[in-house]
Amino acid sequence: MKIAINKCFGGFSLSEQAYKSLGLKWDGYGYKYNDKRTNPKLIKVIEKIGEEMASGKNAKIKIVEIPDNIGWEISEYDGTETVHEKHRSW
Repeated sequence: MKIAINKCFGGFSLSEQAYKSLGLKWDGYGYKYNDKRTNPKLIKVIEKIGEEMASGKNAKIKIVEIPDNIGWEISEYDGTETVHEKHRSW
């Protein structure tokens, strides 16, 4: 499974060019897909235009690939994100 994450301080956002490639009207922010990180259309656009061109202001978008069929979550510190396998806790 491919997941789009942000790898620098600032937070996940897409560029105006990424929005246009997704067929979206630019909103001035780039947060539209913040909760849809595995969306196949999003992943395809990032791969097509490149991670650097897809990255919004104060973002460095990176696609990471993890094994299919595992639970995962995104952890974030000051906007820099990592993907972790979900584990149960009590």
